[in-house]
Amino acid sequence: MSEIFTLALVFSTIRLATPLVWAAIGGLYSERSGVINVALEGLMLAGAFTAAAVTFYAGSWFIGLIAAVMAGALTAAVLAVACIRFGANEVVAGTAINILFLGLPAVLSGALFLSSGSTPQIPQENLIPAFADVSVLSVLALAVTLATWYVLYRTPFGLRLRAVGENPEAADAAGVRVQRIRYAGVIISGILAAVGGAYLSVGQSSLFTRNMAAGRGFIALAALIFGKWRPVPTMLACLLFGFADAVTIQMQGVAKLPSGEDVPVQFVQMIPYVVTIVVLAGFIGQSRAPGALGVPYVKER
Repeated sequence: MSEIFTLALVFSTIRLATPLVWAAIGGLYSERSGVINVALEGLMLAGAFTAAAVTFYAGSWFIGLIAAVMAGALTAAVLAVACIRFGANEVVAGTAINILFLGLPAVLSGALFLSSGSTPQIPQENLIPAFADVSVLSVLALAVTLATWYVLYRTPFGLRLRAVGENPEAADAAGVRVQRIRYAGVIISGILAAVGGAYLSVGQSSLFTRNMAAGRGFIALAALIFGKWRPVPTMLACLLFGFADAVTIQMQGVAKLPSGEDVPVQFVQMIPYVVTIVVLAGFIGQSRAPGALGVPYVKER
């Protein structure tokens, strides 16, 4: 019985960590280029709603996923233009996108499906396929993490991305087009975060519900900081948070107070967020962010 429980916990951890890995690795591209991305939550919601709506009409999860990627790229492009071209405060701009996508999907859902609470149920055969309780996107999340490591440390683009995030003036003097690299980093961030959102609506679930990201974008950002802006440690941090979420699910209805009564479910559901706060409080001072993170770069003429 304990072996079954442990195996179930492992699969649950992988499932719950998958959207975090996609969003955190996406955030890594943006922040390594020097642009703070607190909009991961909004980007995930954009991907989740778009994937669910398009999959429902098209009858294909792959078409829904492509649409989610396009929505994520477009939303991230808006963020990039605001922050890079016009020098907007990156935290404020990202927060604005998060607020926008708390309400916009409900408005669009009401217009398309006459229900602002959720999209219609998607048939099982149209959802993202899974093998042995592991989604295709879970396997691809590992592949994307390893590919990101290779891109960052073994390719010219990765070298330029890291240089722009550390010292844009020196990179510019070496002939690197700083703004172009930053645009690329933010847009890649939007694409990957949107895939994480699509997993929530057409992989882990079978419909979109309001605010279904439920803070995962912020947890992914915490994992990125905990992982010190490096791909593999960031993925491991996501697995840690996924494990905390999986334990939360296992504990519901099982955890008891000394009096013998069940622990209120609200307290159990707090566990992943408490773990996030504890991790950030204990490790944020030990993480060194990219040198130019959050610093707009305007080339002198």
